Amino acid sequence: MNTLNHLAIIMDGNGRWAKLNKLPRTAGHYKGVEVLRSITIYANKLGIKCLTVYAFSTENWKRSAEEVNYIMSLPKIFFSSYIKELMENNVKVMIIGDRDKIPAETMKVIDDAIDTTKNNTGLILNFAFNYGARDEIVKAAKKYAEDYKNGIVNDLDEESFSNYLYTAGLPEVDLLIRTGSEMRLSNFLLYQLAYSEFVVVDTLWPDFSNEVLDECIAEYQSRKRNFGGRDETKSN
Repeated sequence: MNTLNHLAIIMDGNGRWAKLNKLPRTAGHYKGVEVLRSITIYANKLGIKCLTVYAFSTENWKRSAEEVNYIMSLPKIFFSSYIKELMENNVKVMIIGDRDKIPAETMKVIDDAIDTTKNNTGLILNFAFNYGARDEIVKAAKKYAEDYKNGIVNDLDEESFSNYLYTAGLPEVDLLIRTGSEMRLSNFLLYQLAYSEFVVVDTLWPDFSNEVLDECIAEYQSRKRNFGGRDETKSN
């Protein structure tokens, strides 16, 4: 059976869900927050060590000011409603991404949640917020070059380079789920997903459920992971 330590999810389809239900896009995002709470608690019960969710990309700033402002309020909505439950379930909060452009009020809410849960030892709920994989890799390369110039490091391999990424210290991503049927990575964890298994589902994120997660995990468990090696059970 394939081990599932690190699950990553591209939570896509909030806007389409709202449109289908004749609601404003903000209603889709709000519903998505409720689903994230449910999936977080369930993933923790399943024994998954880390759940990384794509909450806001560096490209999402192109959306309307109204939508962006609402998304920036979601951490306050999420943590004010669920921080007690996260504590009760031993969930630890983390964030990856460029903090500099995130509004100070939003960042304070996130940092308060990180501080509150810092000693928890259950599931790591890792928010990719103002995150872009290309930006992450460029920043990692610059930091490595600086350390090399200063004599802090003298060689580079995959393992040492991964220590310069936002995800340093986290398990390798085993499974990526993308909701909403789109077949693209959208600049998410490009380095980390090199040998992850992908499952794309038609379900829009606000309709995602524990049962759909179970189906995705069952699909993941049915696959043989070779990590570049040959599957001897196949004829070619």
